[in-house]
Amino acid sequence: MKISLYIIAFSLILSSCSSESEKETAPVISAAVSTLEKDTSGLVIAFYFNDSLKEGFTYYKNIDEDVSKKNLAFQTELQRKTNNLENFVSKKGAEAQQGLLSENEIMKIQQKAQRMEAELMQYQQREGAQLEAEVMRKLTDINNKVISFGKKFSEANGIDLLMGYADGGQINYVNPSMDVTRAFIDFLNKEQKLIEEDL
Repeated sequence: MKISLYIIAFSLILSSCSSESEKETAPVISAAVSTLEKDTSGLVIAFYFNDSLKEGFTYYKNIDEDVSKKNLAFQTELQRKTNNLENFVSKKGAEAQQGLLSENEIMKIQQKAQRMEAELMQYQQREGAQLEAEVMRKLTDINNKVISFGKKFSEANGIDLLMGYADGGQINYVNPSMDVTRAFIDFLNKEQKLIEEDL
């Protein structure tokens, strides 16, 4: 009798546990998501060629020319330092082969060559990193201007969607009648000129 009471009690406990776990794993039914439908018959879409901004947006061209000059100066100085090191090593190597240098002089020459090489590497890393950081800052600045001016341009011209088009991008085809590149570049130059006049 005691065994059957234990079995009954045990079965009740098991059944209550299983019903609680079923309650916990029951799927939660979420409320229906409301969506907003818009009539797209009056939607105005336009695009501009990204590559044309580099050629037509004066601010972009000026930044690009400035960065190109700095990059050329960096590469020229890097080449000058590299040539100095190579010439020094070549000249002193020739003197050593001719037996014109003592062991003490050879050791000093090796130390100097190592210092020159270390300085060259430090220059390349330091100046290269600074130039790269400057380029990134300026590209971010240009991008922010294009976004900000693009919003103003779109609002002024009743454009709902303004896209930048580039070869190899995700857009396969755009109807040429939607091309506002020239007008957008003119707008960018006008807005940038107004900013510069206020400074």
